[in-house]
Amino acid sequence: MSAPSAARNLGPILDVLLPRLPRRGDVLELASGTGQHIAALAAHRPDLTFYPTEPDPMRRIAIDARCKGLPNVAPAGDLDACQRGWAQAEAADAIVVVNLLHLISDAEMSILLDEAARALGPGCVLSLYGPFLRDGAYASDGDRTFDESLRAQDPGIGYKDVEVLRTVLTVLDFSLEVVDMPANNLTILARKGPDPRAIL
Repeated sequence: MSAPSAARNLGPILDVLLPRLPRRGDVLELASGTGQHIAALAAHRPDLTFYPTEPDPMRRIAIDARCKGLPNVAPAGDLDACQRGWAQAEAADAIVVVNLLHLISDAEMSILLDEAARALGPGCVLSLYGPFLRDGAYASDGDRTFDESLRAQDPGIGYKDVEVLRTVLTVLDFSLEVVDMPANNLTILARKGPDPRAIL
C-alpha cells in the first residue's frame, strides 16, 4: 500500500519532526495508514523505538511489510485512537498523528486528545499534522471544496479549527507551537506541561 499524499508531505514532516522528537524513548503513531511516515522516521532515528498502530488489519499487514528490516519498529498494533482507554497500555515519549483529525468527529477527536494527554508525561510531544481552519476560515478555495466533500459523505467529520485545538490542548496542559506546512497544512506541536520559553 502507498498513499500519494504521504509521499508528498513526507519531506516537510520529517523536517519538522526529526529535531523535535525525544533523544531517546518510544514514539507512538496513531492511525499509521500505509506506514510511510513511521518507516521514514524510524530510518532517520535508529536511537528511538517506534510503535505504529492501525485499526484496519489489512493496513497493519502493509505497515509490517514496509517496516520489515527496521529493527526499531514494533509490529503494528491494533488500536483505535477514537476509543477510550488506550492510553493505559500505550505510554509514550512522543505521539504522532498525520492526516486524521479531519476524518473523525469532534467527539472522537476529544477522546483522542484526552487519551494522548494521559499517555504522555511531562515534556513529551504530541504532533498533529493536517489541514485546519484558521479562526473559522479556510486557507484556500481548495480546502473549502475538500472539506465540503468530506461533510457531504459524513456531516459529523471535517476540518477542525486550529483555535479550538489550541483551547482544548491548553486545558489538557499542553503548550503549543504551530508550524505552517506546504499546501496550506499545519503541524501542531503540543508539549506536555508549560512552555519552558515562558519560564524566566
